[in-house]
Amino acid sequence: MHFLRTLLACSLALAAPVLKAQPDYLLHASSASPAQPDPAIVRAIAAVQPARIEETIQTLVRFGTRSTLSSMETDLPPGQGINAAADWIAAQLDAISRECGGCLEVRRDTFTADPAASGGQWSGRIPKPTQLTNVYAILKGTDPAQSKRTVLVMGHFDSRNTNILDARGASPGANDDASGVAVSLECARVLSKLRFPATLVFAAVSGEEQGLVGSAHLARLARSEGWQLEAVLSNDIVGGNTTLGDTLQRKDRVRVFSEGIPTSATPDEVRRIRSVGGEGDSPSRQVARAVADNARAYLSAGQAPFAAFLVARPDRYLRGGDHSSFNREGIAAVRLTEWREDFNHEHQNIVRPAAGSNNPVLGDLPEFVDFAYAAQVARLNAATMAALASSPGEPAKVIILAEKLENGTSLRWEPPAGAVDHYEVLWRETTASDWQFAQNVAPAAVGGAVNITVPVSKDNVIFGVRAVDAAGHRSLAVVP
Repeated sequence: MHFLRTLLACSLALAAPVLKAQPDYLLHASSASPAQPDPAIVRAIAAVQPARIEETIQTLVRFGTRSTLSSMETDLPPGQGINAAADWIAAQLDAISRECGGCLEVRRDTFTADPAASGGQWSGRIPKPTQLTNVYAILKGTDPAQSKRTVLVMGHFDSRNTNILDARGASPGANDDASGVAVSLECARVLSKLRFPATLVFAAVSGEEQGLVGSAHLARLARSEGWQLEAVLSNDIVGGNTTLGDTLQRKDRVRVFSEGIPTSATPDEVRRIRSVGGEGDSPSRQVARAVADNARAYLSAGQAPFAAFLVARPDRYLRGGDHSSFNREGIAAVRLTEWREDFNHEHQNIVRPAAGSNNPVLGDLPEFVDFAYAAQVARLNAATMAALASSPGEPAKVIILAEKLENGTSLRWEPPAGAVDHYEVLWRETTASDWQFAQNVAPAAVGGAVNITVPVSKDNVIFGVRAVDAAGHRSLAVVP
């Protein structure tokens, strides 16, 4: 009888379901969710017009060449060349400023790029000392405590054809990169109607095709003038190339490239990043995640949803972009570019095959640009800029207190310059690409440092902290 009872008990035990404990990181937070849209930002991005994008691109193409080297040509036809293009861009920003009562400070930064001083960096691209001009406009932040915080959008207005040294030949540069300049100007137009605690900068740089010369100068200028740049959005080839018969182009997304280990990291910083598994959590990666978050918040609904497709590498193979100039200065920057490029329409002399030929049309021409797509990219840039500039700013001095062995995680941080309604402590599995979980944390009673311990093992997840204001505007996340 005893044997039968024992056998029955063992059978029941085997038949009973095995109760598994949930991982700690699932038990103590909610799923991370998109930000709540700000009605003012919704109205601003709704004002982006494909027709204005088209007007900007068509006008820039009509300058014939925008080769940086054309700045030194003294006998170009009237209204041709990159200097004329710079004048036109500055005039557009001046006009936008007049419409908002002089809200923009429009600047032209002209300098000379001397190949002898480049250490070979511009070898073969700038044969003699050459004048370059960057044009940008500043929308100053309204909060004295936050106005140094800055978000910058840019495109490059120089262009090229097959011969990088051709200063006079036609180089329309409709997609590369009149499209990015159109995005920057349209962001200036719609966001200048609002005011933000932090500062926005709308830029068009030159010398990209000669080795990122203009953006490198602007990045160094920003450092020397003490701009507190939190995010740089570089738009380069965002025209949604439209080639007849190309069925693989995607018009519902834009790629966002970001560096992992910061280019400017010292050897000691690289060792620390590797020791905590932080290769995917550079400040630039947090900017990319913020772009994706704002795409979900502002562009996911309606008949034409639009997404940010995050690419965890600095740029495309064999290519480079102006964002890397800021990365080299230790500034968080990302590159936005269309889903699928057609290299027949980049860096090519214009060639129209004879009737009946199967050869493709060559040249970066407006006929291959989708102005509605570029408008979607502009809306995404504007939403991201506005949301970040409205936020309280990044929490400061975020650290994990790892002084002893424990299964929980103790975090500490100091408040940003802006008013905080609450913080979000974020975490994700170490193999996940974006934040998965969030726990709200109240600010310190007297506005001081926040100390918190969460019963989640720091060994199994990546943590981040961001500040949120009363309207729901989120700062960039900061990884301790």
